Amino acid sequence: MEVFLPLVAQELLREIKKALQETSQISDEHLLGLKFIFGATALFALDLVDQRSVTHVTSPSGRSTFQVTGSSGKLYICYKACHYCSCPAFTFSVLRRGDSMLCKHILAVYLSQALGVCQEMTVSDKQMSEILLPKED
Repeated sequence: MEVFLPLVAQELLREIKKALQETSQISDEHLLGLKFIFGATALFALDLVDQRSVTHVTSPSGRSTFQVTGSSGKLYICYKACHYCSCPAFTFSVLRRGDSMLCKHILAVYLSQALGVCQEMTVSDKQMSEILLPKED
């Protein structure tokens, strides 16, 4: 079962994608909409998108995930289908406190796809298993 963003957020991302295709830019209204829906997380996510920090990783077996290089340089794994990120902010703000619907990394995944700037990388099935199940330090 796929998890979806609230309809208002989905519609805003569709509008941003459409506007970008038509005018090659995001309007101030769309930026304000992102800020209204996602708060400060939107600004941090847009910064990650500007830095081209999001990579869609796929393997021959059909497995797929996203890697996002955080502002600290640490690599986080994001699962768009279930809105999960391996970052501490997700655990604290989304899961424990429940005061955010997404962390900046997951929002960056959505935005990078809507803006068409998500990097693509294909890895072997063995490499994918290492990404999905990293060894403990």
